[in-house]
Amino acid sequence: MSTAAVARASFTSRDLIALAKPGILIFALMTTAGAMSLAPGTVEPSLWLPLFLGTGLIVASANALNMYLEREIDCYMSRTKKRPLPAGRMDPQVALVFGLIAVAISVPLLTFGVNALTGMCGVVAFISYVMFYTPMKQRTTMAVIVGSLPGAMPALMGWTAVTGRLDAGGLVIFGILFFWQIPHFHAISLFRSKEYTRAGLKVLPVESSPEFTRLAMVLYTAVQVQLSFMLYPLGVAGIWYVATAALLGGAYFVYSVVGLRNGNAKWAKRFFLFSIVYLPILFTVMVIDGVS
Repeated sequence: MSTAAVARASFTSRDLIALAKPGILIFALMTTAGAMSLAPGTVEPSLWLPLFLGTGLIVASANALNMYLEREIDCYMSRTKKRPLPAGRMDPQVALVFGLIAVAISVPLLTFGVNALTGMCGVVAFISYVMFYTPMKQRTTMAVIVGSLPGAMPALMGWTAVTGRLDAGGLVIFGILFFWQIPHFHAISLFRSKEYTRAGLKVLPVESSPEFTRLAMVLYTAVQVQLSFMLYPLGVAGIWYVATAALLGGAYFVYSVVGLRNGNAKWAKRFFLFSIVYLPILFTVMVIDGVS
């Protein structure tokens, strides 16, 4: 057996967990739980296990199959080259089988264990991430728009698990998460544009210009911040949430505007860090101050 074959056969449990992208998985489960707690009505305890297990498995399957499909691309980027597949610690077939088994379990679990609408949302998230977003990254900058859909879908799954329907409150929470992801990703692409180019991925700063990218970030941030206020008139969250959305969202938007004039790599990194502080705080206050 060759050295490379031995390395691929000796992956650890940590490598197997890495296929699920634990950070993304935890974020998805948190938004699922948060939206579930905000939805009107009560969710039966018997639904908790199929909801969270099914959501976790469908996110893990999408992430594993994304790694399988992008194993060559990941070799060219510093943040991904140490993953199990590009690093040569795991046979790609392991990721493929892991992803297919996980999705095969998750879809019926969500559909029959929770409800058909939640199962459908899971399928849409999986298909949009694996079959559309992943290959689109090498073809068009619009991939970031498509990729934001599965990123926001777990929240909608948490909402529909309680209500069994699509309504304004759930769609607004989905929209907040959807529009937050776009400037968040554009910030990464600004300070990692050389890596994306080397990997053959289409990002806005390279395909258009950094100036246009910063303008797009301002516009998407404005939409997301405005959307965050809608939860109060819809009766989903209370006055403390509105105050947080106004203060934190105002600062977030102003900092995006700062980038129009002084948007260097240092600003992009700071905006990225601001984004990963902003959303958890907003979402936490949203859940604590929920009135549904």
